[in-house]
Amino acid sequence: MDRLLGIGAAAKALGVSIATLRRWEESGRIEAEHTAGGHRRYDLTRIRADLVRGDKLASRRTLAYTCVSSADHKADLERQEHILQSYCSQQGWVFETITDFGSGMNCHKKGLRRLIEAIISGEVGRIVITHKERLPRFGAELLFVVCEASNVEVVILNQGEDLRFEDELAQDMLEMIALCSARLYGSRSRKIQKLLERVRQVVEEALC
Repeated sequence: MDRLLGIGAAAKALGVSIATLRRWEESGRIEAEHTAGGHRRYDLTRIRADLVRGDKLASRRTLAYTCVSSADHKADLERQEHILQSYCSQQGWVFETITDFGSGMNCHKKGLRRLIEAIISGEVGRIVITHKERLPRFGAELLFVVCEASNVEVVILNQGEDLRFEDELAQDMLEMIALCSARLYGSRSRKIQKLLERVRQVVEEALC
């Protein structure tokens, strides 16, 4: 038997209909090779591995992650939750929502730690967020690498304008300035202190 089979022979060997095999390919569950003449050819070993991997991923949870800088932004939090719940329901996914509060500079938020632990433990097959900015400001790319290594799909909807992004970014800048000022406290570098103070004033004015 040839390693690569035509669609009829492959369907018979797998015990499914030709229509099912085509549907699996169209959905991305399996892949087929195509000859120069446009005929499909199937590698049974690869298909069986894809099906097993797909079944394992399907059994893992979907987590919808929402985050705002503080409890004062309840309306934005509810907006995120509504968007994520609607989208996940439309896809037919069974999901759980993780709600988080804290600055984008804070990588120790309870919800974020819970999300990362679930990814590393293999419990999660997919995470869904409205905007990339809902993740840590300087840790999102690293989180994406962890997800890729753990075979976790990341879905970023970007649905609706992220109204709070500019305000939250400004708050993060103030937090950074406060940290730098604290470390420079007592320093002889008055020029740096004055520069930080000026930046802080500009940011605060932008928030008004």
